[in-house]
Amino acid sequence: MTTLRTSPLISRETTPLGPSLRSGDHPVLFEIGSPGLWGASLPESDVPTVRREAVVPKELLADVPPPLPEVGELDIVRHYKRLAHRCFSIDGNFYPLGSCTMKYNPRINERVAFMPGFAHVHPYQDDADVQGLLELLYRLRCDLAEIAGLAEVTLQPAAGAHGEMTALMIINAYHQSRGQNRTKVLAPDTAHGTNPASCAICGRQSVSIKAKSDGRVDLDDLRSKVDDDTAALMITNPNTVGIFDEQIADIAEIVHAKGAQLYLDGANMNAILGITRPGDFGVDCMHYNTHKTFSTPHGGGGPGAGPVAVAEHLRPFIPVPQVIRKDDGTYTWSDDRPQSIGKVRSFFGQVGILVRAYTYIRSLGCDGLRDVSEKAVLAANYLAAKLKDRYPTPFPPPHAHEFILVPQFGDSGVTELDLAKRLIDYGIHPPTMSFPIHHCLMIEPTETESLATLDRFVEVMLAIADEVEQNPAVVKSAPHTTPVRRLDEVAASRKPNVRWRAG
Repeated sequence: MTTLRTSPLISRETTPLGPSLRSGDHPVLFEIGSPGLWGASLPESDVPTVRREAVVPKELLADVPPPLPEVGELDIVRHYKRLAHRCFSIDGNFYPLGSCTMKYNPRINERVAFMPGFAHVHPYQDDADVQGLLELLYRLRCDLAEIAGLAEVTLQPAAGAHGEMTALMIINAYHQSRGQNRTKVLAPDTAHGTNPASCAICGRQSVSIKAKSDGRVDLDDLRSKVDDDTAALMITNPNTVGIFDEQIADIAEIVHAKGAQLYLDGANMNAILGITRPGDFGVDCMHYNTHKTFSTPHGGGGPGAGPVAVAEHLRPFIPVPQVIRKDDGTYTWSDDRPQSIGKVRSFFGQVGILVRAYTYIRSLGCDGLRDVSEKAVLAANYLAAKLKDRYPTPFPPPHAHEFILVPQFGDSGVTELDLAKRLIDYGIHPPTMSFPIHHCLMIEPTETESLATLDRFVEVMLAIADEVEQNPAVVKSAPHTTPVRRLDEVAASRKPNVRWRAG
């Protein structure tokens, strides 16, 4: 039996927590300071006092300074370092979060993005002053169009869901240019959850298409629901259950026969990059998630990017301005697109993220991009094969870059939530739970993890299965190594307490 106290898989090195954080709570910044300490060195203000009083309204001026914490620089550094050690991150832990592709971001991407010529430019600078950046954006959009097998790409959308919305707006503009106002958008059961929301934002009705038991689209159900009022079918391929639908050419034919467009949610391009191109199997429009496919940062509420690629007949409708290459070899922004849907974001997109994506593409080259997908698919199938005897999957192999497990723990009372909590004790971030089907775990190892990491994950999963059989209480009460144990998750969601108040 593997238990918390005896398992060689759990050690100070394999948990995300330092030894001082294994019990109790760490004080907030207000509680660790002392009067008179100062953690910053600021220059004297060069704004005259009279000027300050003239600029700031008197009612906003306080008689005494605000009660900010007084903390020395070293204490500030240690405070935030301790907090950082409490967090899971792809730099510190295995993060097999299915559907979200938590892959490693090569540091060369960060170095290039922080070069002054990229990081310090202003969006209102004259084109002549930012020719290098404009060339990079032009080359990136051309590369993304080639990878998609489509005609042109807009870099404006700021996230994947934003790309979905932009794509639907482009499709709507296309139909309206033909005198049609199609109000219905189809989406398979296995599509991403943001698809129906994007339909609603664009004033379109979302209609669900059934999936067969093998996870693929039910073509008969599709034929019964696509009609002359259908604007598009939104499909994810490979889909969210980790299956590539080889019927995709037939699906495209069925949709096009009714004059509708085939939209690809490109979230899972990580599985087909360099192997096949969506435009070649009938896709009219798609978006990329740069964090999933091209290793830009993911999560934390920060900037993202969701470039949209379109076929030739949709080019007139993409957002402006578009970066172009002039006949003299220089680069500029063009608004010359009368049927454009207009801007979908201020300025020209999330430039820092786009620089990272371009660096990744150019670093790998054509063969490297294909290798990304081949390794991602291999890693997922390797894990599924290693775990199948203890953790069955509802969908048959081969899998794409991710796969679904449905834990079978009998009458032990252990749930997938308990398993996920127990993984935290082993320094592994839990996979996605209960999506896209109930009581499942969706696992995506990505191409960036070593064989040793994959083998350790298998070992941990099998150890937990042993614990469920021999001592389920240790799993049901997990996690044991975190500063905060089991939370009341319903109360935390409905009544969050995120404000500190002095005692």
